[in-house]
Amino acid sequence: MADTFSIDNLRSRMQKSIASLRDELAGLRTGRASASLLEPVMVDAYGSKMPLNQVATVTVPEPRLLSVQVWDRSMASAVEKAIRNSGLGLNPMGEGQVIRVPLPELNEERRRELTKVAHTYAEQARVAIRHIRRDGMDLLKKLEKDGDLGQDEARSHGEQVQKLTDSMVAEVDSTVAAKEQEIMQV
Repeated sequence: MADTFSIDNLRSRMQKSIASLRDELAGLRTGRASASLLEPVMVDAYGSKMPLNQVATVTVPEPRLLSVQVWDRSMASAVEKAIRNSGLGLNPMGEGQVIRVPLPELNEERRRELTKVAHTYAEQARVAIRHIRRDGMDLLKKLEKDGDLGQDEARSHGEQVQKLTDSMVAEVDSTVAAKEQEIMQV
């Protein structure tokens, strides 16, 4: 790593942590159907495990129903089996190349469990952002110690890093709050 300080580099790394959080939250099941719900499903296809989105198209025709259009008719039963065994608590119904996946109503206890999982994902994102902050602060201290950066300039950059960290943590908090509201909505 080059010994130069860049707030833009830190910002992009922190934004990647937030993007990762959003991807993880998209996979959490809420009361509504979402095509991203089936993203982690792996299908035994052509002698290997493949992601569902490489053998079928997932659409959301109704708020509580997913429709999986399998491209190869011979793969329909394997896709149906993969969805059933995915641990998502779904019971797919095959109709030729189209598999319908109705989403059951979530009970209160399950909703609370899902909000805890969402908070766990958020905490992981916060920790990642703090690690990036620490990397930036360590680099500033090293540059100041080596004489490549003045004390006032290092302090100024340190304040920028802290403001960036605070704003990114606030974005994580608002993202998880929105997801929690979505999960708890009946």
